[in-house]
Amino acid sequence: MNQEPVTSLKGIGEKTGALFKRLGVETVEDLLHDYPRAYDAYEPPVAIGQVKEGGICTVCGQLIKTASVRRFQNMQVVVTDVKDLTGHLQLTWFNMPYLRTTLQMGRILFFRGRVVKKGNRLSMEQPEIYTREAYEEKLHSLQPIYGQTRGLGNKAIVRAVAQALEQRQLEREYLPLKLRKKYELAEYNYAMEHIHFPSDQQEMLAARKRLVFDEFLFFLLAVRRLKEKRQDTASPYPMGKAEEVIRLQQELPYDLTGAQKKVLEEVEKDLASGLVMNRLIQGDVGSGKTIIAILALLQAVYHGYQGALMAPTEVLAKQHYESMTELFSSHGIGKQVVLVTGSMTAKEKRIAYEKIAGHEADIIVGTHALIQEKVIYDKLALVITDEQHRFGVGQREALGRKGEQHPHILVMSATPIPRTLAIILYGDLDISVIDEMPADRLPIKNCVVDTNYREQAYRFIENRVAEGQQAYVICPMVEESEMIEAENVLDYTKMLRKRLPPEITVEYLHGKMKGKEKNRVMERFAAGEIQVLVSTTVVEVGVNVPNATVMMIENAERFGLAQLHQLRGRVGRGKYQSYCIMVDGSKEEDTRKRLDILNHSNDGFYIASEDLKLRGPGDLFGLRQSGEMEFKLADIFTDANILKTVSEEVNRILDEDPALEGEEYQLLRERLETYLGKSYEKLNL
Repeated sequence: MNQEPVTSLKGIGEKTGALFKRLGVETVEDLLHDYPRAYDAYEPPVAIGQVKEGGICTVCGQLIKTASVRRFQNMQVVVTDVKDLTGHLQLTWFNMPYLRTTLQMGRILFFRGRVVKKGNRLSMEQPEIYTREAYEEKLHSLQPIYGQTRGLGNKAIVRAVAQALEQRQLEREYLPLKLRKKYELAEYNYAMEHIHFPSDQQEMLAARKRLVFDEFLFFLLAVRRLKEKRQDTASPYPMGKAEEVIRLQQELPYDLTGAQKKVLEEVEKDLASGLVMNRLIQGDVGSGKTIIAILALLQAVYHGYQGALMAPTEVLAKQHYESMTELFSSHGIGKQVVLVTGSMTAKEKRIAYEKIAGHEADIIVGTHALIQEKVIYDKLALVITDEQHRFGVGQREALGRKGEQHPHILVMSATPIPRTLAIILYGDLDISVIDEMPADRLPIKNCVVDTNYREQAYRFIENRVAEGQQAYVICPMVEESEMIEAENVLDYTKMLRKRLPPEITVEYLHGKMKGKEKNRVMERFAAGEIQVLVSTTVVEVGVNVPNATVMMIENAERFGLAQLHQLRGRVGRGKYQSYCIMVDGSKEEDTRKRLDILNHSNDGFYIASEDLKLRGPGDLFGLRQSGEMEFKLADIFTDANILKTVSEEVNRILDEDPALEGEEYQLLRERLETYLGKSYEKLNL
C-alpha cells in the first residue's frame, strides 16, 4: 500500500502538507482515494449568439480590437471584444497586462471561460486562450476538479495526484477474473488511474463503475459478516414491559401516533423474545423516534440493566442528554443519565467511567467516545445509535461488543431510503418505519426560486429575526473554488453581515472547523445568541433548534432531493410556521421540475423514491447524498442498480464460500480484512 506521507511527494513541504490535511489527505494512499468531485469537459465551441450567463463555454472568433489595459482600484483590467457571424462578446482578464501582446486585432483564437452579465451585456471573465491546434488537442477531454481549500488550488492537487499515480506501487488484482468478466469491470489499477485522468467520458464511467462496485462489495461483505454473528443469537437480557414505562407513556403530554405505537410494539416484542434484537427504526425528521428510544432504554433500566445511546455529534449527544434528564425530572423517574463525549476533561471522563463501571449510571449518552476501551459497562443490555448512516460498519460492530454478552441493538435513521435499498444496506437488521407525523406539526411551506429572489429572501429573514426567530442559510462550498461556480460559506457570511442590520448576529459553520469550534457555534445557535447560521450540509444531522423557522438553500440544484429534504427537516420543529427557500442557480427546466417534487411534498420516503426514478448518468456529480456510509464515490441513489447487483453477488459468493477460504477469494479476503481494519482505526480503538 502507498502509506508514505503526502509530504514525500516532490514540491509538497510541511505548509502544503498541512493544507492537504485540511482536506483529509495525509498519505499518498489518501491522495489516490481523494477522487475528483467533478470534471471539466472541453466541448466544441458555441456560437457567440448562443452564449448564456452562468456557464463555462468555449467560443471561437476574431478580435475586433487590440486589447486595452484599464486601471480599476488596485487592479489592471485587460479588455477586448471578439466576434463571429452570430454576435459580439466582451472578454476580461484581471492583473494580466502581458496579454496585450497576444490579443492583437484581427487574430482568430479560441476563448474558454465563465460568462457573467455586466449591466446589459455578457462578458467572459478570465478565459483561457487557445490556438485552433491547441484547442483541438483538448477537445472532448475531461479535466478533474477536486475539493479544494484556501491556499491549495486545483492545479496543485492535479500535479500531486499525477505524481502519486506515477510513483505508486501497483496493487495485485483481488477480484476473481470470472467476476470481472461477468460484470465487465475494469482492472483495479486501470480504474485508479482513469478515475483521476480519463481521456473521455467512457473511460471515466468504466473506472467509476469498478470503484463503486468495490465500495458496495466491501461494505455489504462486512454487513453480511455482522448478520452471521447476530442472527438468532439467544439474549441473556430478555425483558417484558415494565410498569414504570407504561405509566410514563400514559403521562406524556401527547399521544403517540399510530405508527409510533406499532414500532414500539415491534421493539417490545424483540426485547421480550429471548433473542438479541437487531432493529432499524426509519422515520422522517420529527416523526418521534427519540421517545421510542427513551421508552426502550427505560425498559432495560427497570430490569436492572444499563442502556447506551450513541449520537454522531457532541451537540446532538448533549441535546439527547438534556432532554432525557429533563423528562425524567418532570416525571419523577429516579434513574441517572451520564454524558460521555470526546471534549470532556480527563477528570470529567474519569468520574463518568467510574459511575458507568459501578452501575451508578443507568443510561449512558455520548458520541463514539462510548466505544473507547476505557468505558467499562455493567450489564449493558441495550445499545441505540442515532443517525445510523453516520456510523461505519466498524462502529456498528464495536458498540455491540461493549457488553459482557450480546446487548440488544436498536438503530435510528432519519435518512429516507426506499425500502428496497434499506433492506440491502441494513441487511443485518430488521426494519421498522415511522411513516406518520405527530398531529401538532405544522407542515413546512416551501418555495423554489431563482437567484433574483435573494433580496426578497434576505428581507424575509430580517422580518423573522425581528419576531425573535432564527434562520439557516446552506451553501454547497466551504470557500471559493477556482473551478466550481457555487456559493461558499465564508464569502456568503461576509456578504450577509454587510447586508443584514448590525444587530443580527451572522456566524458560519463547516466541516473543516475543529470539533470544539463547531460545538461552540451550534450551542450558541441553539441558545439563540446567533440569529443566522451560514453552513454547509454539516447541519444535516444537527441540533434541534425549535426557534429556527427559515431554511434557505443556495445552489439547491447541487444537492440530491433526499439530502435537501434532510436539510429542510432542521426547521419546522417548534410552534411557529416554518419555511424552506430553495434557490435554483442553474436556470435549467429539468432542475426546476426535480426541485418541484420537494415544493409539493414533505414526505421523505415519497421524495426518496421519486429521486431514485429521476436520477441518471448525468447526475453523477454534485448530487452525492449517501451521508457518510463509508462511500467516497458511490451514491445509493445514482448507483442503485450497481448496489442491487453487488447485493446479489455477495449472497452468491458467501453461499458458495462463507469464509472466503477458496484460492480465488484469497486476495479478496485479505483486502476485506484491511477494509475492516480501517473501519476500526476511525474509532481510535
